Amino acid sequence: MSNLEKLITQKSFSNEYHKGLVSLIFVGNWLTSRHQQFFKNYDITMQQFNILRILRGQHPQAASINVLKDRMLDKMSDVSRLVERLRKTDLVERKSSELDRRSVDVRITTKGLELLNRIDEDINQLENTLKGLDEQEAAQLNHLLDKVLDHYS
Repeated sequence: MSNLEKLITQKSFSNEYHKGLVSLIFVGNWLTSRHQQFFKNYDITMQQFNILRILRGQHPQAASINVLKDRMLDKMSDVSRLVERLRKTDLVERKSSELDRRSVDVRITTKGLELLNRIDEDINQLENTLKGLDEQEAAQLNHLLDKVLDHYS
């Protein structure tokens, strides 16, 4: 009996594809839960962290809401609402684009950069989640996940 079968008390799966899908969902939910607990320590969500990291990569340039939407890991996020919450805590600033008045430019603030620097000091707690794998196994996992994503559209 595999670890997954023990954890979810399932006797068997119809085939390896079914087991793989259930495993990915289980591990994905477990990872999400770990991330949520980690970011709670900084009073932000995983999605807000994702926006801040995107903006840090753009810094000192601004990013439009559409750029943020395109680059988000969670494609179901309401980016405008997330940006507004970050603005209220002074982690980002937003203003109408000078090039296109219908667009909004978003920039990370000094306070936002400082928060990311604090998080960077502790982020290895999340990265240690995969420490059960050696470097070659992690590369193999990445390769296999890329193969799955090749069929994503």
